[in-house]
Amino acid sequence: MLLRGIISLVLNAVALIAVAQIFDSFQLDGFGTALLASFILAILNIFVKPILVILTLPITVITFGLFLIVINAITLMITQALIGDAFVIDGFGTAFIASIVISFITMILNSLVRDMR
Repeated sequence: MLLRGIISLVLNAVALIAVAQIFDSFQLDGFGTALLASFILAILNIFVKPILVILTLPITVITFGLFLIVINAITLMITQALIGDAFVIDGFGTAFIASIVISFITMILNSLVRDMR
């Protein structure tokens, strides 16, 4: 269980680094910062995301769940605000697109790791 969590954090950090390489307006200082951001995102996804989902449930239902991408972008922006200058996102639009790309990359990496076991 612990190993699975550590692998998930590392894969998420790799996805963050990949997004930082793709977008100029998404900057990370290094892999350590990406690991820290991955850890903070995990904590936010445990505690803050459920609250945001409940508060925005009507709009999430109306948009058939697509509003969850906005919630992911919000948690990414909160992470960026908590870390400071080592992690910079130049706007909500970048966070929105980055959250989609991060989800996609993480999904691919998780499936690759799952297939290796």
